[in-house]
Amino acid sequence: MAAISRSGPAGPSLAFDDYSLYSNLSDDELLQLAIERSLTDTHCDATATRPPHLTAPDRSSLNPAATNTHQPSHSSHNAPAQSAAHCSSHNAPAQNAAHYSSPNPPSEEPPDLKTFDGSISRFMTGSGKRMVAYRRADGCLVHIAPEPEEEEELLFKAIRTGEVSRVKALVMRPGTNLMLPSKPGWLAIHQAAWFGQDTCLRVLLSAQPGIINKRTECGESALLVAISKGQLRCLQVLLENGADPDIPNNDKETPLYKACERNSPAMVAMLLNHGAVVNTHCIMGWTALQEAVSRNNVEICEMLMKAGAKHSLTNIYGISPLFTAAQGGQVATLRFLLKHGADVNSQAADGATALYEAAKNGHEEIVELLLSQNADANKPGKTGLLPLHIAAQRGSDTIVSILIQNTSKARLRRTGISPLHLAAERNRDDVLETLITAGFDVNAQLSEERSNLYEDRRSTALYFSVINNNIDAVHMLLEAGANPNLDVFKPLMVAARMGCIETVTMLVEHGADINACIPTHPTTFPAVYMFSMKYLPMFKYLLDHGGHALSCFNCVYGNAPHPPIKTSRSQRGESRYNDDNDLQEPQQRGGVQFCEMISAPSICRWAGPIIDVLLDYVGHVTLCSRMMEHLDSYPDWSVIKDKAAPPRPLQQLCRLRILQLVGNQRLKKLPLPGGLIRFLKHQEASEE
Repeated sequence: MAAISRSGPAGPSLAFDDYSLYSNLSDDELLQLAIERSLTDTHCDATATRPPHLTAPDRSSLNPAATNTHQPSHSSHNAPAQSAAHCSSHNAPAQNAAHYSSPNPPSEEPPDLKTFDGSISRFMTGSGKRMVAYRRADGCLVHIAPEPEEEEELLFKAIRTGEVSRVKALVMRPGTNLMLPSKPGWLAIHQAAWFGQDTCLRVLLSAQPGIINKRTECGESALLVAISKGQLRCLQVLLENGADPDIPNNDKETPLYKACERNSPAMVAMLLNHGAVVNTHCIMGWTALQEAVSRNNVEICEMLMKAGAKHSLTNIYGISPLFTAAQGGQVATLRFLLKHGADVNSQAADGATALYEAAKNGHEEIVELLLSQNADANKPGKTGLLPLHIAAQRGSDTIVSILIQNTSKARLRRTGISPLHLAAERNRDDVLETLITAGFDVNAQLSEERSNLYEDRRSTALYFSVINNNIDAVHMLLEAGANPNLDVFKPLMVAARMGCIETVTMLVEHGADINACIPTHPTTFPAVYMFSMKYLPMFKYLLDHGGHALSCFNCVYGNAPHPPIKTSRSQRGESRYNDDNDLQEPQQRGGVQFCEMISAPSICRWAGPIIDVLLDYVGHVTLCSRMMEHLDSYPDWSVIKDKAAPPRPLQQLCRLRILQLVGNQRLKKLPLPGGLIRFLKHQEASEE
């Protein structure tokens, strides 16, 4: 908002940022300032419906803020708003006149709502005063003032304060109609039940008994109002005077249901003694028994069962009271239901059992109790997972240990997924260790259907741990015999792409195939190199441990010019066929060449060092024209060309021949000096 132009000691203008300086001033002054600032804004937003912002008033006027008395909430019970404002004021210095820029200041009186064509917005000040603003259709302010307080009727006020004699006098006054509400549907009988005025309630019922079962706008009878507020004496008065104990509210919640919700055995007993129906469903399908079970109140459950409550009834989701007890960890009511014959293996609409739900929520005592009552641990939920699966997924180590001995291994295999997969996916290391110790197959693979749910077609628990970068889990699985070569996209490639040298080392030491390719993206060189070339120590480690280097120098073009690199998908698609519709050479050779890979924009800057490392692992090779282009692009790389020029040193050729005959794994067993061993393992540079 624009600043207000004023004269006097407060200064020429007040900015919005000045609020913190004047935060101790009254609501009346905030209101005055809001009016003034709204008038300085000559450009009204036609779509604005919000009230004007309140900013800092002048220091020269101080009035205490108004306060509101306590009033019952009527959002759920339709109670009338009872409030009284107690205001006090002091003489303040005279205000300087404000210079309004608007030719149409707001009126002092609110507009007539019958003829007013505009919007009405309500807001609350910082001290809690309720305000209302009237605006025309173009957004300009018409009137702003405190929200008018509704005057409380004398009868309702007397009931609220418990003035019995006055209530009697008002009830007996000619023309008094107890059927007229103060709020929509809110009668004097509801007022008495809300505030627990049982004596006033007797007076009202004596004067007009026919009001006893009248309902509020929310469908609540006085009986339901009394229960909702915990007014036991009012409940007794209403029942003694013939109130219907089964009238529900708009959500089909009966008084008995509400008494169970309030966890009040006294109210439940009183309603049952007056014939309340026990098996009525609310709008969500819950019965009074199910509500009592959720509150773990065995006393109420016993009363309901004696009155004919059925423990087999379910809500709209097919959930029975037994399921509710297991879900919430309510041991006492669960024992009670099992004692009275509840079906321990009943299933909800989605197929979940009480055992499944208890495992999901980590209720160990419930799981043990259900299993002791012969609960079936082999019934799956809607996703096909068993209780053991869900316990492993949630990380409940103790529950997993309990369920292992009760779960069929054959049934687990038919689900197409092992608990190991779920434990590895969620990094549940304790559960993973428990399952491995129990003898679960670390090489179990996902079914094709479940594997297809993942874009990378993963299938082993090891893959999950590698992609999660969980080194401890990877170590556990490998030590237990996990095969690192079962997945389509190898875990070694994932570890290399993530740059985790520790995981790469563990996988290689446990037999990971360094030279594997990706079936969906064929290359003429080991595919893992694509993910390690930017990290030369890892690249060298892979070469040291059996990675093929010679294939990186094989090129179908040789010294001939190479075709241009296709950088876009459309270009790659167009290069598949020539004018005669025959396959071109890239398709014939069956994969991407190494020289093409290092020509990618993100890798070509490392082309020289990469070629330099590779030359240490090959004998006589010829660099293709594409590799020569890279080496010629940077002056310092000329020595690499010299290194590749024939003849290669005899020392290098001997090293390659020895490695070819002996193999990397047997080098340590050779009776050779340490320096020679290091030379054969390409470690002489690191030793220096």
